[in-house]
Amino acid sequence: MFKHVLMYAKEAFVNDNLIKAIQTAAETVVTYSSKEVSLFHHNDTDGLCSGAILLKAFTDSGYKVSRFSLEKPYPQILERIFSSTGKVLIFADFAGKTAPLISTLNKGANLVIILDHHPAEDVDDPFVFNLDGDLFGLKGDRDISASATCYLFAEALLRQSGLDPAFLSHLGVLGAIGDGFLVDGALSGINREVLEIALTHNLMRIKRSESKEDYFVFLGGLEYPADHLCETLDTVGGVGYYQDGPSLGIEICLSGMNSIISEKFERMKKIKHEIFSRELENLGKNIKSTEHLQWFNVEDRFLPMGVKMIGVFCTMIRDEDFLDKKKYLAGFQIVPDEVPGFGAVEFNSTKISMRVSSYLTGRIRAGESPGLSSFLPDATINIGGFVDACHSLSAATTVKIGQEQLLIDEVEKEIIKRIKEDGQR
Repeated sequence: MFKHVLMYAKEAFVNDNLIKAIQTAAETVVTYSSKEVSLFHHNDTDGLCSGAILLKAFTDSGYKVSRFSLEKPYPQILERIFSSTGKVLIFADFAGKTAPLISTLNKGANLVIILDHHPAEDVDDPFVFNLDGDLFGLKGDRDISASATCYLFAEALLRQSGLDPAFLSHLGVLGAIGDGFLVDGALSGINREVLEIALTHNLMRIKRSESKEDYFVFLGGLEYPADHLCETLDTVGGVGYYQDGPSLGIEICLSGMNSIISEKFERMKKIKHEIFSRELENLGKNIKSTEHLQWFNVEDRFLPMGVKMIGVFCTMIRDEDFLDKKKYLAGFQIVPDEVPGFGAVEFNSTKISMRVSSYLTGRIRAGESPGLSSFLPDATINIGGFVDACHSLSAATTVKIGQEQLLIDEVEKEIIKRIKEDGQR
């Protein structure tokens, strides 16, 4: 399969450097002096699938793995992580753009592997491998997900031990479905290649219609609609972030559902419904607007849910009738001063999540309107905020509490600048 993906990447994307870099990174891990791995992954479907793939691959390869789920690789957390030495540190579904900071903090003390698909920055550091498809000519919102990237890495790692990686391929696909970056209703690019592997090994099934493909995944001997699994994983990982929900997500990925998990999922889904319904009821009178933006601030009203949920909420409401479909949508949520596995952390931060309507999605894909990743990162950096994972259709950054209006002003300026630069209407 690895050769097949290599051929596909070369023919379709004119660049096989990602595959070669993954092979080199896996070989470096195998020859590295330490067999102790600290694995950090995101808490949505793509991140949980990525975490499950890597946990299984490293464990089966004889490594001792400590796993942590993060909502973002915040600088305060990175400083704690890089107080250790002599470990293999893995970052999955984030940190592609944070690689320069990671390199500075690491100082060659650990071997770092970044497996991401968001817009990224490279580093010239033999101890930091940034295996983000964005650096290799691939589109993270179309061609390759974090989970597909992790699958390619797991394949290279497992083959070093003479093991067959195909049993993880369905998780490499499920993460891509969870992120929702389909092309004409179907998976494409490297995501498609990994899907073909899963189909060959009877780990997935496709139901085709004229307008789209529906995917089904086999876990623990049972078949599940992929969309339902994605909803479940996003819920336990996001709503239940502070109640060990990501561990439930990993268990689902590796073993499927059971009655206990189903009960916890239903309870979390009820919490989400109650909080979202309450906020939606008040949103019509609380929404604020500028020339190109409409925004709101839930402050701490989403507790006890994690801050992933502000993006989920924005996605849910992006096409509601009370919103202007021609304007970008932004929501703020205060970041709790706590990270599971790390304890109390003083952030004093608020997260902005941005989404776009179906109307703007079409314009962005056609190059007629600027994508979120073209202006939100710069606007955030302008006022000293933290930037990591941003796509053209979905993006999030953090700034200090009290800087919300200032960030909105900067975003508005950057949008106007991009429109003028691109000659867009």
